[in-house]
Amino acid sequence: MKILIAIAVLVVAIIGSASLFTVNETETAILFKWGKIQRSNYEPGLHVQIPFINNIKKFDTRIQTFDAKPEDYLTEEKKIVVVDSFIQWRIEDVEAFYVSMRGDMDVAQERIGTIVKEGLRNEFGRRVMHEVISGERHIIMDDINKSANKDVKPFGIRIVDVRIKRIEFPPKVSDKIFRRMETERTRIAKELRAEGNESAARITSEADRQVTILKAEAFKKAEQTRGEGDAQSASIYAQAYGKNKEFYSFYRSLNAYRNTFSSTSDIMVVEPDSDFFNYFKNIEGK
Repeated sequence: MKILIAIAVLVVAIIGSASLFTVNETETAILFKWGKIQRSNYEPGLHVQIPFINNIKKFDTRIQTFDAKPEDYLTEEKKIVVVDSFIQWRIEDVEAFYVSMRGDMDVAQERIGTIVKEGLRNEFGRRVMHEVISGERHIIMDDINKSANKDVKPFGIRIVDVRIKRIEFPPKVSDKIFRRMETERTRIAKELRAEGNESAARITSEADRQVTILKAEAFKKAEQTRGEGDAQSASIYAQAYGKNKEFYSFYRSLNAYRNTFSSTSDIMVVEPDSDFFNYFKNIEGK
């Protein structure tokens, strides 16, 4: 009897535990009866089901982030740009989501990506390059968000945000642009270098001209000073000669002897009665 009671209590406990289920704050749930939806959009908390008749499927209601692959898009002037974007979305109506997407998150993300991609293609196709790169990026994202939400609403989904991370040119186009930029920068560098060389040559030429002028003026002044000195020296000599002709003649002869006999290796051939040796013979030079 006790065994039967224990078995009964165990069965009741199992059935009781199977009759209860919890839904977390980040979840919602769908209640199925024989495979058909009986109730959906459960609030967080403890709920009851009929074991073996009902079954529960839970879904994450938090914001999901889908990082889309970079895609090529054509602008209005038929130029290609590569756009890298991501999408944030969440489940709003879990029953519609289950019916339309079979409750598969991957299927939902693939469908959302297709819708957003089509929206991007339309938005880029009616704008020129300047607008999509800098001028109207935030407008593009707002417009895509609005249009995409209209398309995904029947799926029980709400798109929270669509963000463009990066807009680039295709690799081949980027290489051409970089080469063109490099060529342009090289041209500008050559022009600046040529202008610098021209300025340097002009400055050097002006400096050389100034040096030549300064040297000429210095030489002129030196010659003038030398001439004035020579004139003054000649005047002094003349005055000295005028005061004592004999002393002046004797002084000049001494200087001549000093300069002539400064080296012992010099040889001079003159007649003994030459005037050069006058002061050797007589102190008066006679």
